[in-house]
Amino acid sequence: MADSVRIKNKHLNVAARMVQCQVEQMLTWTAKDKNSGTSDKPYLSESEGILSLNFDGLSVQSEMFIDAPDDLVIGYTRAMMSFLLLAPAPKNIAMIGLGGGSLAKYCYRYLPDTKIAVVEINAEVIALRNEFAIPPDDARFQVVLGDGAAWVRDMQHTPEVLIVDGFDAQGLPESLSHQRFYDDCYASLADNGIMVVNLWGGYPNYASYVARINNSFDYRVVIVDADDSVNKIVIAMKSPDFPPPMSGIRHHVNLLELTHPMSFQAKANKLIRAFLKQAV
Repeated sequence: MADSVRIKNKHLNVAARMVQCQVEQMLTWTAKDKNSGTSDKPYLSESEGILSLNFDGLSVQSEMFIDAPDDLVIGYTRAMMSFLLLAPAPKNIAMIGLGGGSLAKYCYRYLPDTKIAVVEINAEVIALRNEFAIPPDDARFQVVLGDGAAWVRDMQHTPEVLIVDGFDAQGLPESLSHQRFYDDCYASLADNGIMVVNLWGGYPNYASYVARINNSFDYRVVIVDADDSVNKIVIAMKSPDFPPPMSGIRHHVNLLELTHPMSFQAKANKLIRAFLKQAV
């Protein structure tokens, strides 16, 4: 009981800080000139047992509990794992954006039969992988330096899940948000593939990004909110069997809670509500 209360308090403290940081960050991105020459050089900060990856005084790109490096600290990362309710045991996952490796580490630990490939455009971010306890490359885990848009376009395999979380100091890069990029994401996926995208709901071009994803995936798209931020998690499905059976989502909750440390019941309820709302 004491451990569960401690973990809950840790997440509540993180949530409060993240809301403040994200509002400040969104205002910064809105006001920032894309040609202002802002550096993409990352640096680390530490506070109250949490290690953070930053690009400037306002931007928090990733966070890690120092005493629990595989936990998902920030709420939007936990929301992104909702894709497991649709595909609880994918054979391979591709990720655009490493950051502090939160999603990559979680998938590596709790999906032991899944191959994971991550592309990161910033070499200085990759250089910090040891500080964030990101595992070394092995037979089923690989981090590569490269441009995510080009990587997807030239992908040599067909992932079942593609996770796109490629923000930098200026926000969401144009190369990871135009129509050609989402078309390439669709083409790269396996026939039953799922794309999961992290977007900021308050960003000026948010509606345009969602419209482009809908165009690429023929409106087989559902959106869920993160609990502690303005992040919107867009889940796009390649399969024409859309929406999926709600009974399947409920069944997957029981399977996932046998092997994962976080609860999927609330995520399932939210995902089902999103599907039902879309059907109206």
